[in-house]
Amino acid sequence: MQDDVGDPISYLVLAPGTPVYAEGGRAVGKVKRVLAVEEKDIFDGIVIHTHHGERFVDADRVGAIHERAVALRLSEEACAQLPEPEANPGVMRDDPAAGSETTLDELGHLTRRAWNRLSGKY
Repeated sequence: MQDDVGDPISYLVLAPGTPVYAEGGRAVGKVKRVLAVEEKDIFDGIVIHTHHGERFVDADRVGAIHERAVALRLSEEACAQLPEPEANPGVMRDDPAAGSETTLDELGHLTRRAWNRLSGKY
């Protein structure tokens, strides 16, 4: 990752073209657009432009947003597997039975996220 990423900022002012980095500091793309429900202050994620095309990054996989960089909570390998954006980008897989099994850690994370959304703790 670049040395001077600037100050932490809100997703509300995240600019298109901001570089996006995987864990370990490898550049994986640039911000194309921010997905949010501004009226309710809900950050849903970002769409990034990569050399593989546009990819959706769920909000809980975005680690830190700075003036000149976004750090993801994903390895470079996981970034390569990100889905293309859809009309409803919250769906990470079309077929949950396909691919690897969900780990207990992922299940706990998904359960906490669902509970926080239902209880209003975004």
